[in-house]
Amino acid sequence: MGLHTKMFGGPQLASLRPTGLTTPFTAIAFSRYFSTTSPALDWLTPKFAEKSKSPKGRPHVATGGSTRGTTVVWGDYGLRMKDHDRRVPASHLKIAEETIKRRLRGMDYNLYKRVSANIGVYTKGNEQRMGKGKGKFDYWTAKVPVSRVVFELSGKIHEKVAREAFRLAGHKLPGLWEFVRKGDPPVVGLTKLGNGVTLESLKRPRRNPPLGTEAETTGPKSVTSSPSSSQ
Repeated sequence: MGLHTKMFGGPQLASLRPTGLTTPFTAIAFSRYFSTTSPALDWLTPKFAEKSKSPKGRPHVATGGSTRGTTVVWGDYGLRMKDHDRRVPASHLKIAEETIKRRLRGMDYNLYKRVSANIGVYTKGNEQRMGKGKGKFDYWTAKVPVSRVVFELSGKIHEKVAREAFRLAGHKLPGLWEFVRKGDPPVVGLTKLGNGVTLESLKRPRRNPPLGTEAETTGPKSVTSSPSSSQ
């Protein structure tokens, strides 16, 4: 109220007063018809359409190895991909989310999604000639690298209940999945860190010596024959 009065104070407020009235004029508060908070985004549908049709491609993997996205960050338990990278359709992710919520119905928990389906898949009909583009839009999908955590859970949930919920959700998703807890070591590719295995040791080059150099340095091996072996 004070802000609106300050904006229309002095001569501007006097010009707004009606003539012929003895009662003092009261400034009208202006209501805002919009919100400054951003709306909740759908993790299964991108906010904006693609400017160009995305290629099929493969999930990005860092050249020197990376542990990004392989550990539980916000929750206490997580569901992590185990075998290899692939494209997971948005419909499969939605079914897995509904499976977790159905198993944990009535419990106090928070479910976090670590991936988003923002890659478009385009298909063409059968018996179509080659060329003429990639086809029409079919569905949204997410590129999930290997050992990436997809779902996380936090709240007043027992570990056995969370493990059962993630087991049911893993059956709805393609590939192999594993249950992880917060504090578990990160993973580089398929190799889990810990027990002497570090990221620096994995990045250290392991090159075999060129062919022929080992024989030159060590020299030929002499073979001795004993009388007992000859007999």
